[in-house]
Parts: sequence; C-alpha cells; structure tokens
Amino acid sequence: MTSRRTFLAAGVAGGIALGFAWWWRDRPAFVPGGAGVDALTALDRSAPAIVAAIVPVLLAGALPAADPERRSAIDETTLNVGRAIAGLPPAAQQELGELFALLGFGPARIALARVVAPWNEADDDEVAAFLERWRVSGFLLLRSAYDALHQIVLAAWYGNPRSWPAIGYPGPPNISP
Repeated sequence: MTSRRTFLAAGVAGGIALGFAWWWRDRPAFVPGGAGVDALTALDRSAPAIVAAIVPVLLAGALPAADPERRSAIDETTLNVGRAIAGLPPAAQQELGELFALLGFGPARIALARVVAPWNEADDDEVAAFLERWRVSGFLLLRSAYDALHQIVLAAWYGNPRSWPAIGYPGPPNISP
C-alpha cells in the first residue's frame, strides 16, 4: 500500500514535471475551437504526431490492413480527433493540451510513457506498452489520461462513415420532412 508521504511526493513531482513541460514546450498560442489538425496543433505542436502514433494501436484490427487505405484511415482519424477536441469545452481542451504537452516533451515522454523514439518514429509495440501501462496504472491520473485518449480516438474512428460497413452500421436514418 502506498503511504501518504509517497502519494504526496509523487503528486508534487508530477505537478512540477507537468508545469515544466508546459513552460518548456514550443507551441503556438492556444486558441480553442480550431478544426481538425489545426485544433491539435493549437493544443501542442507534437499532438498530431502523438495521435497518429496512438491511432493504429488503439484501432488494431479495425483499420484497413493495406496501405494506402490504412495510412489514409489513420490520417482521417487524426483529423477527426482534432475536430472532436475542437468541440469540447475550453477547460477540457486545455487539459488535453497539457496532456499532449507532457507527452510531447522528450524527457517526460521517456520517463512517463517510456517511449524513447519521437512519436513519429515510435514503434507500435512501444506505444502499445505505454497505453497498457497507463490503462492499468495505480495512479488515477494516468488511467484518466488513457481513458481520454482511448475515448476520443474511438469516437473519431467510429464517427467516421468509413468505419460503418465493417461493424454493420447502415448509418443514421434518413428522416425526410
């Protein structure tokens, strides 16, 4: 069982790391309500690469198997994640911006996610291991971050008409006046 002292020390260290990553990052000014990849880039310059690395892992088996359809599906899903984020309240956008800033900051990426390579070069196995560690983490903050990434990627994919035939969804009903 974790002692109160260990819990407090981890919280303070995590807060300092997050604050340092937020301060150190190289990004444009945050503008809520952007669209697509622009919304991701507004959160953090590395956010599109992070999402593009996570998408094939979270959607393993759901994406087309062959390139160029696979690459196109990953790009579309990344774009749709940006669109979904643009529709979130500003506070949620800021929290996701902080998460992407933390994951985009090299030392934090290595220490917290254990992903050594930059996101655009990350191996699927390494990304899968990172996601699994956060999914089952003893820290609620890491599990919550995993849940946010998981939910927004799945919403972006299954909200795309390209994914509907594979799950047998005919699309929304046509309601004519």
